[in-house]
Amino acid sequence: MRIPEWMLNLLLPVLLIFGLAGPAAAFLDNKFEKELEKEAAAVKLVREVQRGGYDVITTGELKKWIDSGKDMLIVDTMPYEASYQKNHIPGAVQFLFPIPEMTKWDTEKTGGKTREDFLKLLGEDNDKPIVIYCGFVKCTRSHNGAAWAVKLGYTDVYRHPGGIFAWKGADYPTEEAE
Repeated sequence: MRIPEWMLNLLLPVLLIFGLAGPAAAFLDNKFEKELEKEAAAVKLVREVQRGGYDVITTGELKKWIDSGKDMLIVDTMPYEASYQKNHIPGAVQFLFPIPEMTKWDTEKTGGKTREDFLKLLGEDNDKPIVIYCGFVKCTRSHNGAAWAVKLGYTDVYRHPGGIFAWKGADYPTEEAE
């Protein structure tokens, strides 16, 4: 059913007078602001990937790799007690990285662990796929981990930007630390 133009002309001033048009306008403004936020997050992620020299993998792709038995290393960069211990992606090992970009190795910010500790964790096969994740897209712990893996000579490095939040959002199983 089409609303006649004369009715729309009458209805619009009434909506404005009673303040009912405001929520609709606010919804539209909010939609545009949310798009700006999404754009900023997407551009930030792309720039981190470009700086780090690694690739990205989606939650669904990682699940397929795990289900297929792909030989890879999955690294959780979240704090042990706050996250990894309670739930992590099945098969993942933990290595703490800080949130601010870590351009120089800082043992204090990696829970007292050295570059050599990270190298030992990553293993001798520089071509083995390595997937590094943290909590969620805006968290940059995974960027630091992936960027350092590349700096140390690993060639098949992926960042799982959605992290454990996206994993749980997909209702995939998690593990607790033993």
